This record gives sequence, C-alpha cells and structure tokens, in this order.
Amino acid sequence: MGEMQNTNSETRDFHFHFLLKLQVDIMDLKDYLNRIGFTGQYDKANLDSLFAIHKLHVMNIPFENVSIHCGEKNTMDVHIIYDKIVKSNRGGWCCENNLLFSWVLKEMGYKFTILGAKVFNSLEKEFLPTDSHLINLVEVDGKPYIADVSFGVSYQMWHPLELIPGKDQPQPPGVFRLVNDGEKWILEKTGRKQMVQDKAFANSSLIDKRLTKIMYSFTLTPCDADHFLETSEYLQTNPDSLFMLKSICSLQTPTGFRALIGWTYSEVTFKEDADLVNMKEIPESEIEALLKEKFNLVLVHKFTPKNNKANYCI
Repeated sequence: MGEMQNTNSETRDFHFHFLLKLQVDIMDLKDYLNRIGFTGQYDKANLDSLFAIHKLHVMNIPFENVSIHCGEKNTMDVHIIYDKIVKSNRGGWCCENNLLFSWVLKEMGYKFTILGAKVFNSLEKEFLPTDSHLINLVEVDGKPYIADVSFGVSYQMWHPLELIPGKDQPQPPGVFRLVNDGEKWILEKTGRKQMVQDKAFANSSLIDKRLTKIMYSFTLTPCDADHFLETSEYLQTNPDSLFMLKSICSLQTPTGFRALIGWTYSEVTFKEDADLVNMKEIPESEIEALLKEKFNLVLVHKFTPKNNKANYCI
C-alpha cells in the first residue's frame, strides 16, 4: 500500500512539473508586444519597428535587480526570463532584458548577434575584466546598430545606435558616441548638468557630476547566453558585487526617468540645459507600494532594500 502511495505521489509530481515546464515554454511574441504597448506591424523587420520596440521596452520594463534582494535567483534561461518579465510583469537586469530582446529580434525576423561588453569602473578608471553586460548587434538594410534596452538610469539609450565611429548620436538622455579603437568599441555619453531640487541631496553619492561618461567597451565577437553564466552567478552571490551592495530599480519616462536605489527615490526630468532631479527618502514600510505605483512591480517575496557603499550614480 505504501509503495502504491509513493508511486501515485511521484506520478502527481511528474505531471505537475511537466505542466509547469509546458507553461513556461509557451512564449508568445504578441504577449511581449502587449506588455510594452506596441501596436504596429510586427512582421516587418525594419528600422522603424526596431526603434519603436526599443523605446517602448525601456519605457515599460524596468531595469532592476530586486529579485536578488527578495531571496530569488536570476537565470540565463530565456523561458524563465520571459515568464518573469512578460507574464509576471517584472523587470530585470541587463542579461535578462537584453536576452529577452534577442528572442524578440529573432521572432520578428531581424538579423542580430549577441555581444558581450565590459562595463567601465569610473572609480578605478578602467574596464572590468570580464563581459558583465549583454548587448545586441542588429543589422537593418545592411547597416549595423547597437541595441541595449537595459543599462538603466541616465545611461539608458532610448533608441539603437548606428555602429559608426565618432558620430554624435543625440537622444533625449544626452549625446551618445561610439569610438573605435582597433578591434575594441567604446560607448560614451555626454549629458547635461544635474540640478538637484532639494539641497539636502546636493552632495548625494548618487549624483553624477561628470558630463561625459564612459559606459562600456565591446568587440564584435559573437556570444551566446552561456557566455554570461559565470558572471551572472558572480553578480548575485559575491558580496563585493555592485548588485549585492545596492538594490536598484529604474524606468525611463516620456520626460526623463525614475529610480529607486536603496531607500532613495529620484525623479529626473530632462531639460534643454539641465536635468532636474527630485530626490527623497522612502520609509521602508512604503517601499513596496512605491514599486507598484511608480514601476508597476508587484513582488511575491519580501523585499529588503540595500544601499551600501559602492560607486553608482544616476
């Protein structure tokens, strides 16, 4: 009798996990397009559509590392990422957002290549030694473009950048520029002064007073998702990782962007001569309500904000 009960239990477990996997494996492009609010033609892989989905992604899907401060784990499995971002209405960090975007590009018929990038450490004045950032190279009408829907805060590009050296490419967040140094490409951005409305935050470590910022470097060597497995594990387990030291959530808006770093909430408005910055501290009891109101995030597990000392600016 006991053996029969065990068999029935094992059968139920098998069916449960099979159905769960089946549910996760269903990925529908239309559901993603509904998630970002795209209403155009999705069967034409042209530049207009690429620009549209890129901007809508950054306006509707946050750049965030909230999962690792909720006791959850980020993966490089695009099915799980789809379920998190599309079905559960969450955001993600670069490997999640940009890997999902790779799938979108594939489904829409774009010719693309996944690339790895080394983020610039402004404190050490050097690029990190490993590829910790995932981006996409997209070819449209014979021209290559860099698509990156997940760098966040003031660094976030709204539209893909044409892969051409030394050309100023203005966008609402500032002027982006790609510099070619032999095999290596370097992305930099020139912005505006940040005018902090509340003087109590004028010297906040989150305020970046540099006008020109080096973002990352990359080569055109193709990668796949497995290339980032080790780095993804490091970023969410090593106590010295920026993403372990700080909880981060940011979302672009039609006039600028919003960011919650630790307990500090910022709303930034892009102006012609300066970026206006409104900052305030949020009581921990109000954090999850703010995430829902400002970022449309509803969390399942308890979130613990963190803002330990680390070099990170808006």
